Amino acid sequence: MSSSSLFQSSPFSFQCKTSLPHTPSKSNFIFYAHSQHESSKSPSHNNNDASSPPLPPALSKNRRPADENIRDEARRKSVTYTHRFSAKYVPFNADPSSTESYSLDEIVYRSQSGGLLDVQHDIEALKKHDGKYWRSLFDSRVGKTTWPYGSGVWSKKEWVLPEIDSDDIVSAFEGNSNLFWAERFGMHYLGMNDLWVKHCGISHTGSFKDLGMTVLVSQVNRLIKMKRPIVGVGCASTGDTSAALSAYCASANIPSIVFLPANKISIAQLVQPIANNALVLSLDTDFDGCMHLIRQVTAELPIYLANSLNSLRLEGQKTAAIEILQQFDWQVPDWVIVPGGNLGNIYAFYKGFHMCKELGLVDRIPRLVCAQAANANPLYLYFKSGWKEFKPVRANTTFASAIQIGDPVSIDRAVYALKNSDGIVEEATEEELMDAMAQADSTGMFICPHTGVALASLIKLREKGIIGPTDRTVVVSTAHGLKFTQSKTDYHLKNIKDMACKFANQTKAVKADFGSIMDVLQKHLPSKAPKF
Repeated sequence: MSSSSLFQSSPFSFQCKTSLPHTPSKSNFIFYAHSQHESSKSPSHNNNDASSPPLPPALSKNRRPADENIRDEARRKSVTYTHRFSAKYVPFNADPSSTESYSLDEIVYRSQSGGLLDVQHDIEALKKHDGKYWRSLFDSRVGKTTWPYGSGVWSKKEWVLPEIDSDDIVSAFEGNSNLFWAERFGMHYLGMNDLWVKHCGISHTGSFKDLGMTVLVSQVNRLIKMKRPIVGVGCASTGDTSAALSAYCASANIPSIVFLPANKISIAQLVQPIANNALVLSLDTDFDGCMHLIRQVTAELPIYLANSLNSLRLEGQKTAAIEILQQFDWQVPDWVIVPGGNLGNIYAFYKGFHMCKELGLVDRIPRLVCAQAANANPLYLYFKSGWKEFKPVRANTTFASAIQIGDPVSIDRAVYALKNSDGIVEEATEEELMDAMAQADSTGMFICPHTGVALASLIKLREKGIIGPTDRTVVVSTAHGLKFTQSKTDYHLKNIKDMACKFANQTKAVKADFGSIMDVLQKHLPSKAPKF
């Protein structure tokens, strides 16, 4: 059956195009403040005006009526005012003379030349407020339940999707994730006293992908309400993207379709889109093959593409960088290490840090490190060649399955981020990443293999003397360890072929009697007694 006959009974006209004409809507011109009691000007900021989100005074103690939910409350208290913040799609890293741009309300993924797009904010409008203003505004929203600003992403709404109506936002109050002081791992294994792990995997679906998906699905929700020809949202995935997409689509009652490489993701990852009622297609190929197919399908059918080729995702992911700065009271760390697969995330972190510097919240950005699995390392090889020539690779199987990508979509974005942050690329073998994961877990963490790649890369950079013992370093943890219990189990049972598993902690079979238990404890405890 042809694509035209497949949808001929639909009320929409499905002549798929890469871009659609922009139809202005009310939310292009009206911005909704998050509560009426916040509409007064802050006396400490004389650059605050009717066109900007006001800083809140002391919060009202009045509780909303029992029959009113937080969306209703936000709608009732909202104050409309004309705003000057906007964003649009432009070709990524375009020549300054380029005039090519698209409304965010258009369905477009590539520039006219076939290159990547980027979301460009009206920086001059944002600069009408100083860094102190933006720091105060963002800090005032942290941890609140006010819709939608309790989200770590939407607390930065003006820097993400400034024109979206709050009623269209689909959020699970994602973000605001823990910045974990890795005290024991840092001191015991690395001699570092200022090592931190940003646990982005402590999120709604257990990965950092929620940060980008709330933005993308919110915009799709807006487009559907604008009668754009969209019947669902689709993605290729190595696991976590499909989980995030299916959860947010289910919340908004939007159909989701996911292409997964057969037998290459964990059961915990596979069950998430199934449970969230997505159409799950298990394909006999790898991620790169799935990505090729989803791009073909979305070019023919009115299915919105949700992979990080779509630059909306990166707008949400960049807020994790802003969160890190908030959590350090706006002090900039020396290093941030990010696992890299499709490579959108390293650029997202760069973009978040760069916006904070450009708008005066901080005076510099950290050096970035992209950490790759040696079995899927095209960026590492490109870096080691002195950025001479990029060559995709055929990704081999890796325990860090989410970054098992040989032809990353965001290669140009990643190179740009690294060059502009004095960044570097490091790699980790399978044994190195699994050992690092076991070491981290033994100090109280419970991380994913991708974080193991980042920590193993950190160990190498410490050994080389590139990262110093007092450098404030943040390792980005991208997913929850509970999604990868099989690989952890196999490691501790020493069931991994050709791997020593030298940090394995095996269970001990003991007879169920007091004497046998005492024998084991008396042998074990002296070697484990704390040393002060």
